[in-house]
Parts: sequence; structure tokens; C-alpha cells
Amino acid sequence: MVSFAPGESRVPATPSSLLQTPLHALHVELGARMVPFAGYSMPVQYPAGLMAEHQQTRSAAGLFDVSHMGQLRLAGPDAAAAFESLMPVDVIDLAVGKQRYGLLLSDEGGIIDDLMFVRREEDIFVIVNGACKVSDIAHIQSRIGTRCEVIPMPERGLLALQGPQAVTALSRLLTGVEKLVFMTGGAFTWEGTDLYITRSGYTGEDGFEISVADTHAQLLARTLLAQPEVKPIGLGARNSLRLEAGLCLYGNDIDTTTTPVEAALTWAIQKVRRSGGARAGGFPGAAKVLAQLDGTVPLARKRVGLVALERIPVREPAQLQDLEGRPIGAVTSGLLGPTVDTPVAMGYVGAAFASPGTRLNAIVRGKSVPMEVRAMPFVPARYHRG
Repeated sequence: MVSFAPGESRVPATPSSLLQTPLHALHVELGARMVPFAGYSMPVQYPAGLMAEHQQTRSAAGLFDVSHMGQLRLAGPDAAAAFESLMPVDVIDLAVGKQRYGLLLSDEGGIIDDLMFVRREEDIFVIVNGACKVSDIAHIQSRIGTRCEVIPMPERGLLALQGPQAVTALSRLLTGVEKLVFMTGGAFTWEGTDLYITRSGYTGEDGFEISVADTHAQLLARTLLAQPEVKPIGLGARNSLRLEAGLCLYGNDIDTTTTPVEAALTWAIQKVRRSGGARAGGFPGAAKVLAQLDGTVPLARKRVGLVALERIPVREPAQLQDLEGRPIGAVTSGLLGPTVDTPVAMGYVGAAFASPGTRLNAIVRGKSVPMEVRAMPFVPARYHRG
């Protein structure tokens, strides 16, 4: 998903039309620079600046407001099977308390959105991207609303606490939260209100995402920021963190023109949904996606990681060329990676150029910048798997 988490596109808006999260007043109080994002007024950075916020999250703990994202519940005995019919993902066999990354697909196999979902005793809890949430919920309702209840949760805020010391800070507030492991979730109570917490996030670090009633979101945020390990982090650092972690930004790196196979997201398609599996196919675009996955239809392009061989940041939508100057693709996300201290990017190239070690050039302000295809993530993940 699951950002910015799991991916967000920027949506132009005028200040008067922007929505506000439950933490808006706190962001302003903390001196955040606010920008339009996914229809909301959101903090892009605080006075410490992007570099400091990025390193804070990598070394200690950072608190992100992701309340612009969409939260919903799918309820009813047929909810799992219904939801599985929309995605090339195993929902039915997911155990209670376990979380999974999912992909809503169009009938052509393109990615409508990426998301995160948790199987709970009473329902399936889903988090979708903020820029897509209205259309996502409408899509889900129209496709499976007769098979299960589709219940939006606009009354909930969402906080992400990320970094190696996130567990230290959060466990002071909530006994037992440290027992969660990566991609699991649980219900907690704090200050008389219900929380639902998953041990996950979109930075490559250990951390948590906390669903909280909007009436308690600011109190929870202030309490977390009072912990010595925690500082506020804006969208700018969220973007650099997720790119170093090799994670897609919806609207940049994936969209309805890209399939899961082209996007190198085949790890999200479990064996049971693949050709020969017990519940193979049966999702939108299955014929195309499975043919690409099986290799019966060759891929024209593939998402890859890229590292510049000169200290020149290569940003989207820079054209990518082979060494003879022929166009072979484009950068979809790129910046100077603060942790790796080198320009990193991801983009799409012709399948013949997708192998790690392949040399190519990016065109930046009319000049060629040599680049090399590299495996992702650029920074090793540090998820807590127990």
C-alpha cells in the first residue's frame, strides 16, 4: 500500500478546495510547509528539513500523518471470496491477524490501485491510497457490493510510526504492541478509544500504522511526539524513504497502463492464484496477467532500479536510452538517495535492458547521464519478522 503509502499521486487543488486531516492544526503549529496532495493540505516538510527527517526515520523514529488515505471494512461471510475476485492475491487463505499487499486490477490487467488489507475475525480491514480512495471504494462497491458490506471509515485517522526505535516509543504507550511482527495486526485500547495497529509501513524500516478515531488522532500524535525517539516527518522524506526501499508510488511507478508483471510485483501474486493453482485466475485481466507471468506473452517492458554513475540526480520523466542513443524507456521516480548518498531511480525499460548490470543513459537537461540497472531495494529492508 500500501504513500507515499502504498503510493500516491499528486492532485492539483486550490487552497480553498483542500481537505484537512485531523492533524492539520498540529502541522501548522509545528511549522510545517503545507502543500496540496491527494486533495488535502499536507505537510511536505518541517523546519528541520527533508534530509534531517529522512535520517531521523532511518536512525530513530518518525511520525507521519497518512490520514488522507482511505480506510474501509468488508464484512459478511462472503467478503474474502468477493474481495479475492478483484485481485490476483490470496485473500481466502489469509489467517486472522495477518496483513497482505494487494492490487486492484482493471479488466485489461492494469493496476487501478495498490493497497494493504488485514484479515480480522469480523471483517477485512482495507487501506487504499488517498488520491484513489473515492474511485476505489466506488469500484469495490460496484463489483462486490452485492456479496458483502462495503463500509467506508471516514471517521478514522491514520498515523505511521516508522524507524528502528518506533517499537520502543510505541510500547511505552501500549503494552503488548511489541509482540506484533511484520505484516500482522491487532486491536488495542488507548485513552478510552479503540486503535487498530499493523506492524508495517512504506519506508523499508520497522514500524507501525495506527488507525485511530479522528477525535483522538491529535492527542495520540502529540503523545507520540513527546517520546524522545520521535519527530514529525513530511511527504518529502516519505518519498525519499520509499524510493530507497524500492517501493512504488501510485501514479508515478504504477497505474492503469502497467500490469503487475511489468511492474515487477509478481511476488504479490501467490501460487494459488497462478496458472495451475487451486484458484488460478478469476480476477480482472487474468488472461493477460497470467500469460505474461507464464512467459507465453513476452514482456515489452519492465520496472527496474537504476543508479546514476555520476553525481547527477535523475528525476522523472527523464528519457532512458541505450548506449547507441535509441529510446528504451523512462524514469518514473528519481532523486539523490540521502542514505545511500548517490542518485537512485526507478523506471521502465525494454525487457532486453532489464537485467542488473545493464548500462544505459538518462537524458537530463539535454545531456546523457550514465546509469546502471541495479536490484532493489537500494537500502536493505529492516522489517521485524520475529
